[in-house]
Amino acid sequence: MESSHSRPSAQNHDSSNGQPREEISGAESPPSLVPPYWSHRRYESYSSVKNTKPPPITLEDHTEEPSEQSGAVWAEGVTIDDYVLVSGTVPNVGNFVVWNCKIETLDGGSIVIRKRYSEFDDLRRKLLMTFPNSGGAMPPLPPKSLFYKFRPSFLEKRRTGLAYFLNCVLLNPDLSSAPVTKEFIFS
Repeated sequence: MESSHSRPSAQNHDSSNGQPREEISGAESPPSLVPPYWSHRRYESYSSVKNTKPPPITLEDHTEEPSEQSGAVWAEGVTIDDYVLVSGTVPNVGNFVVWNCKIETLDGGSIVIRKRYSEFDDLRRKLLMTFPNSGGAMPPLPPKSLFYKFRPSFLEKRRTGLAYFLNCVLLNPDLSSAPVTKEFIFS
């Protein structure tokens, strides 16, 4: 049994003159309105999109403006310059990487800390528990790998990902002043 309701026509009519008007599909929207990562152009390969680096993190100087947030940020930036491969007692069992992180402070000093990937993971987990709505402020940590975890190319990607994560945490006034973050830095 067919419905007595008619379907709307595929053309829309302009109410001002009764003439059919063109429909604009979402794929034809102006390029200025579409973020670059929504691009579906065929000439871009997956590898070229995957290897794009995130934009650099910048820090604005608001020290002249008295505010609660300007006093909470104490770091200027973080670099992870190198790592040390620590070998276990049995060959290829118990090996791990320790990352040498250098935190530049706003007062001109620096703090050097040495952390394992698991400690970064623990910091992120604790920050998400402390600040449940902060998932967007913290990028995910670089992924783990069972097979490539000691290869130089894998470690380089992990180094840049960990530095980016730590910069996002320390340049955020709420996250950098959290006791969890201070415990990570000073323990």
